[in-house]
Amino acid sequence: MNSTDSLYSRLGGESVLRRYVELLYDFMTESPEVEHVRKMHPADLSHARDRLFMFLSGMLGGPPLYMQAFGHPRLRRRHMHFEIGDVERDQWLLCARYAADQLDVAPQARDDLMQELSAMANHLRNKDTMTAPVGLCNAGPDDAKHNNKNASCNNSGSTL
Repeated sequence: MNSTDSLYSRLGGESVLRRYVELLYDFMTESPEVEHVRKMHPADLSHARDRLFMFLSGMLGGPPLYMQAFGHPRLRRRHMHFEIGDVERDQWLLCARYAADQLDVAPQARDDLMQELSAMANHLRNKDTMTAPVGLCNAGPDDAKHNNKNASCNNSGSTL
């Protein structure tokens, strides 16, 4: 895959990704249905906005801004001090979906973005869960056999 095939490029590059991050955090700030995940963030979201933009840039195949500035993201370790379960994952993904739906991008690029973010959000869960809503679990059929955290997934491998 060359750089023009990256999800970063298919979404529209830096300007679209910056808009996406702004929309995500604006929705988080304004929407009562994601109040719980909003309270996990500091009052001033400027730092979170910058870091998410930098991280997603590299994750989606654009410039590895986060790696250049801070080294390996160690995403799970950096989020371990938060209790992240299904509720937190689902509220964050609601913000992500809202922002994605506001972008003027090809439906396949939007779906690919949500698939990547859903997998990432599932990976960040660190508290025991009883169920995972159908369509949010990114586990493959064999994952439930080997990983208790995914044991409740529907094993279809489907994502948003």
